Amino acid sequence: MSILLSLIEIVGSVGLFLYGMKMMSDGLQKSAGSRLKSILKAMTSNRFMAVFTGAFLTMVIQSSSATTVMVVSFVSAGLMTLGESIGVILGANIGTTVTSWIVSLIGFKVNNTVLALTAIAAALPLVFSKKPKLREYSEILMGFGFLFMGLNFLQNSMPDIAQYPTLLSFLQKFNNGTIASLLACVITGAIITCVVQSSSATMAITITLAYQGWIGVWAAAALCLGQNIGTTITAFIASLSTGTDGKRAALAHTLFNVVGSVIAIVLFEPLMVFVNSVTPGDIFSSSSSTDLPIFLSMFHTVFNIANTLLFLPFTKQFAALIERLIKRKEEIDENKYHFQYLGLSRSKAPELYLIAIRDEVKKMGQLTLDMFDEYEKLCFEKGDISESVTALKQKEDYADQMQEQLIDFCVGMLQDSQSPTNASTLQKLIRIIDETESITDSIFNMAKLNEAKRRDNLHFSDQDKDGLKEFNVLVEDYLILLLKNLGGKISTETLLEAQRFEIEVNEFHNKLVEICHTNMADRDREIKSVMLYLEIIRHLEHIGDFCLNIAETEASLQKHSQPQIES
Repeated sequence: MSILLSLIEIVGSVGLFLYGMKMMSDGLQKSAGSRLKSILKAMTSNRFMAVFTGAFLTMVIQSSSATTVMVVSFVSAGLMTLGESIGVILGANIGTTVTSWIVSLIGFKVNNTVLALTAIAAALPLVFSKKPKLREYSEILMGFGFLFMGLNFLQNSMPDIAQYPTLLSFLQKFNNGTIASLLACVITGAIITCVVQSSSATMAITITLAYQGWIGVWAAAALCLGQNIGTTITAFIASLSTGTDGKRAALAHTLFNVVGSVIAIVLFEPLMVFVNSVTPGDIFSSSSSTDLPIFLSMFHTVFNIANTLLFLPFTKQFAALIERLIKRKEEIDENKYHFQYLGLSRSKAPELYLIAIRDEVKKMGQLTLDMFDEYEKLCFEKGDISESVTALKQKEDYADQMQEQLIDFCVGMLQDSQSPTNASTLQKLIRIIDETESITDSIFNMAKLNEAKRRDNLHFSDQDKDGLKEFNVLVEDYLILLLKNLGGKISTETLLEAQRFEIEVNEFHNKLVEICHTNMADRDREIKSVMLYLEIIRHLEHIGDFCLNIAETEASLQKHSQPQIES
């Protein structure tokens, strides 16, 4: 019964540690916000800066998985080469060692209960703050507190190994430094990391087990190697549902850690001796376990730095190998949209997924502008326009696919218990995606009306043509104002300008309708032609409505005030 209770306490302690890690990571991501993206853009100019960037970002957000998500996004968008992404991934492995140092230097040196309660006490007043930034800081502090509370419970829940001599004898067999025992520990470390989906948590468990005397230093070091492999497997499986670039980035991460671990196993004894020489004390001659946490953190760091130095000179060759192993599928239909993160766990890095969704929304805005430009060309084009209409239909279908997949992903994130801030952002992004797709529908419908006009041999008067040209230009200027940087920040001045455009669009539409009604009695005018003309300008007026909805949603998304203009 005591063993069962100990097991429950251990599992609960690990759960509290993981919850603290996630809360702290989410808070750090929210606090850093979109600056993460600009950091990554600016600091990947060469392989060394790429490594530094990966290490720095992972230290900041305490999640190598989150860093990898952003890397895949940039590679897919063409903003980063596979070679540069490999550098960032190498750096992320170094950055993830920071957690083990925090645990080793603080978790076994000070009273964890006092540290945890102090952090939670400091976070409590911030939880009720009206300022989102302060609430983000409270989440970081609260996560930090839960992390060390979980670590404290984990240390206290470990029973004395001396009470179980049979188990102690069995575990000592894995501490003899043989290849078989090392491989067994590496595989165990990989499996545990896959289960808990956090190499930091597995590292904390390993350090605690070694500190409590359950495992020896050789077994603990081998478990560290397994954790590096385990942290890549989840991402690799998840990448199976992504595009070619996502698969390549995940494979690069996996091969890097697997090959590095194999080399480390072959050179395990010299590596252990070297780490011992650069760590205070002598882990081999000391019978005390107090030096173990620092030694294991140093081993984890030295391995990842050495692995990075080994691969860094060959990033181009490594990237070429990955590209040969995973060839880009030529049969992919360019007219088919695929959001690369569909099928992935949306709770892993919500802040970075929001950045990815915004990037896709910007692409949707550019697609809409391209469609309107093509519509304008065919509007007064002579001859057959059926091919142009078909091309617009393909783009409109593509926009439909973007809408469906992006909204599906946003709804999935909403169902994953997002923070109130993230939930509000997602709801507004869904609105923007819907309104943008509605614009593409109107553009295609106007193209179809122009095709019907040619087919039925209908004609507009010169006055109607001039009015339509002017209306097209007005609406296009409105679209450019909003869609050029869709998904980005919108200033109060831009919102004011959007509202002025809306008033102007409505007035111009009413003016054209009035002219049509005034000239309706003209015998030379065909009723069918007039009705078709009115339908086209009705769609243009609707586009203005959609634009205003986007502007107001973007403004509220950025928490700007929404001044009103008297019409």
